[in-house]
Amino acid sequence: MEIEIATIGGYEEVGRQMTAVRAGDDVVIFDMGLNLSQVLIHDNVETERMHSLDLIDMGAIPDDRVMSDLEGDVQAIVPTHGHLDHIGAISKLAHRYNAPVVATPFTIELVKQQIQSEQKFGVENDLIKMDPGESMTIGDHGVELEFVNVTHSIIDAINPVLHTPEGAIVYGLDKRMDHTPVLGDPIDMQRFREIGREGNGVLCYIEDCTNANKQGRTPSERVAREHLRDVLYSMEDYDGGIVATTFSSHIARVHSLVEFAHDIGRQPVLLGRSMEKYSGTAERLDFVDFPSDLGMFGHRKSVDRTFKRIMNEGKENFLPVVTGHQGEPRAMLTRMARGETPYELDDGDKIVFSARVIPEPTNEGQRYQAEKLLGMQGARVYSDIHVSGHLCQEGHYEMLDALQPQHVIPAHQDLKGFSGYVGLCENQGYAMGRDVHVTRNGNLITLVD
Repeated sequence: MEIEIATIGGYEEVGRQMTAVRAGDDVVIFDMGLNLSQVLIHDNVETERMHSLDLIDMGAIPDDRVMSDLEGDVQAIVPTHGHLDHIGAISKLAHRYNAPVVATPFTIELVKQQIQSEQKFGVENDLIKMDPGESMTIGDHGVELEFVNVTHSIIDAINPVLHTPEGAIVYGLDKRMDHTPVLGDPIDMQRFREIGREGNGVLCYIEDCTNANKQGRTPSERVAREHLRDVLYSMEDYDGGIVATTFSSHIARVHSLVEFAHDIGRQPVLLGRSMEKYSGTAERLDFVDFPSDLGMFGHRKSVDRTFKRIMNEGKENFLPVVTGHQGEPRAMLTRMARGETPYELDDGDKIVFSARVIPEPTNEGQRYQAEKLLGMQGARVYSDIHVSGHLCQEGHYEMLDALQPQHVIPAHQDLKGFSGYVGLCENQGYAMGRDVHVTRNGNLITLVD
């Protein structure tokens, strides 16, 4: 069976992930994401109103025109998890393909909301839920799609595996090796080891290289939880304002913040559109159990009303959990830093960043500016109360040992970001140009012809 891989997006940057695999006459697309930095760099751009080709030209969504070079029919669009750099372009590109979107329940719900909020392209693809550990048949030629459970900084994440007569294609974006997660099941390393030794083994492994230049091992979410507990408990006797920010989609971290706020005698409240969206969706689908009195407010007016209430009843009684950990211009924390909300920051108030800066110049600049503005108002910043959602080098070695792939394709980075991963692959006996394929957006790689 001919096996061909189109590396469409995410092979020159962190963002706008999209990869297509052709097995004979059947094609499966993995991820269809947005490049958030390309959107943020254009101030006041409303992507909802823009045509797909304009978004492609500005580098915001994948340039999928290479798909016309694949001789086959798209059978499924498979996002690995619900982050926007993996699902953000589905509402803009999926209508081009007569294929269902297949994903885990939480991811499908986020895709549905994305499509409903943006009707411009008339996306009417079927949405099919599949749980980790389940499989489905693709086409009529012995190809199977399997979901293997992984752990990441969002719940319900998987690595999809395409089983073909020539061997398995494992799409490894995005994960960390967490054996003691705060929410959900541990990464299923046993299944990865089985796949590496079944049938013809693993023909190709496509891997996220975000932390491939970092030595050691990515810690468990339990480590971030204990770090966060230590920081917040140290503030128990502080009688001023404490504000926390984290990734809205990081439900496990939000859950910990809510729990620890109660522990130190404060009422938690979630503020910001994405904070309300992700936590509300997770609670509705029974992925998390929040206290019944937890307030979630996304609309600007309701957020400002909540800020007024906090100021009236006393900042010392509340812990607002807000959007804006990357310094996004229109997020809650950035508005607070600019003095554009009813919440007044005073000398000594605590700002807890339970997130690291995404390593990309736009984010780094915006976060720097936000922290400076907060400091000018007298606030004290607690940075990096966080663990990454991506593998460091020892995790990559463990995955290569488990899967023993014949071919490896680094993804989710630029050429500089690929270097550490290429180096560790070479340490394991692979070679650039032979079985390690460093590629660019818009290329085709033929594995079996």
